[in-house]
Amino acid sequence: MFKGLKPIVYGGREVWPLVEGGKGVAVSNHMSSGAWAAAGGIGTVSAVNADSYDATGKIIPQIYHAKTRRERHEELIAYAIEGAVEQVKRAYEIAGGKGAININVLWEMGGAQRILHGVLERTRGMVAGVTCGAGMPYKLSEIAASYNVSYLPIVSSGRAFRALWKRAYSKAAEFLSAVVYEDPWLAGGHNGLSNAEDPRKPEDPYPRVKALRDTMREGGISDDVPIVMAGGVWALKDWNDWIDNPELGAIAFQFGTRPLLTQESPIPQEWKDRLPLLQEGDILLHRFSPTGFYSSAVRNPFLRHLESRSERQIAFSLEQAGDHTHQLDVGVKGKNFWVTRNDLLRARQWFGEGFTSALKTPDNTLVFVTEEDKGVIRKDQADCMGCLSQCAFSSWMDSDTNSTGRLADPRSFCIQKTLQDIAHGGPIDQNLMFAGHGAYRFGKDPFYSNGFVPTVKQLVDRILTGD
Repeated sequence: MFKGLKPIVYGGREVWPLVEGGKGVAVSNHMSSGAWAAAGGIGTVSAVNADSYDATGKIIPQIYHAKTRRERHEELIAYAIEGAVEQVKRAYEIAGGKGAININVLWEMGGAQRILHGVLERTRGMVAGVTCGAGMPYKLSEIAASYNVSYLPIVSSGRAFRALWKRAYSKAAEFLSAVVYEDPWLAGGHNGLSNAEDPRKPEDPYPRVKALRDTMREGGISDDVPIVMAGGVWALKDWNDWIDNPELGAIAFQFGTRPLLTQESPIPQEWKDRLPLLQEGDILLHRFSPTGFYSSAVRNPFLRHLESRSERQIAFSLEQAGDHTHQLDVGVKGKNFWVTRNDLLRARQWFGEGFTSALKTPDNTLVFVTEEDKGVIRKDQADCMGCLSQCAFSSWMDSDTNSTGRLADPRSFCIQKTLQDIAHGGPIDQNLMFAGHGAYRFGKDPFYSNGFVPTVKQLVDRILTGD
């Protein structure tokens, strides 16, 4: 039998310990987060290049006019601040004094610290807290505290939290309102899977969360500071043993995937229609993201295209050495690349299939692509607007040199372009479609039978029953 949840005090009022997972670009917006707060939970506005509106209420397309990456990066920061401020104000109004509104940022997004300052300065009294992951956000506590706002770091291990606590968070302990544990094998979007962990071998979250709580206790953090379980959370009855469990202390739950399919969810109808059709195993944990992080998304034609591109890959030497005894004679237009005999035969086959351009990667390999794909890759790299602190795809870095110093990687893609496109009506099969690994449950949960799409309030009420 489901134990039920008790409200917690957050942002100065009682709220349900239910957090809406922040999803950018433009997926967790004012409509979804405001409604989640109005239902008594903690709504989350994504501050990752959120939408702004013109005087008629239409979304302002984020178009870049500057000629250099650095100048376009400044345009991006301006768009990001304006959009997030607008979203927070609208969400706060919809919430009507109920629940709470958080904002979510990726620490590795371009200009993260400037955007946080810009948004929090202009939304004083509206934002209860900041959730932040995708990197090691050491300065999160300092920035949040300076605006009298809570911070909720997103981590995937006790070890990561220990490093953050020792270096920075212990100095602003009173503003730490929760720690989000994001299951790196099950959560949608970017996650914190480390090189020591096997992406093919998911680990039970319970001992990992217990270890996180033990680490928090070592730092003198009260058991009343919740750990927010994120990733793989669908029905609370599945987590009955976690609730009121003295080993774990206070527990809250984050829902990222389920809020995609609500009446207030701003994603296009085509995206909503696809969700109930997903099957178990349709979500791919992959490493194509230009952030360098693992992430989880629907294995649609967009991701399959990236998979097949990386499969058409061979190693090379710039001089004859070892088993690199054959000179490559396709795709490279007279340049000297030495490869193995077997790879020469594979390259000739790909060339014959229409993959006539060989592009160098930072790992001394070549990937074979069509001329059309080459054109798209080169244009997207040239159009980079610095949306990440560093980008493998374009070699942009938010530094004095504006460069990582590494070769741009054609095996990746422009993440800003594809996330903006899918959120605003672009084809869902030709774009990155983030989702958690439990998304297949849309098609199995009787709550959604006969095409039912709930309001956020109906969804929150359903969640509170344990289902």
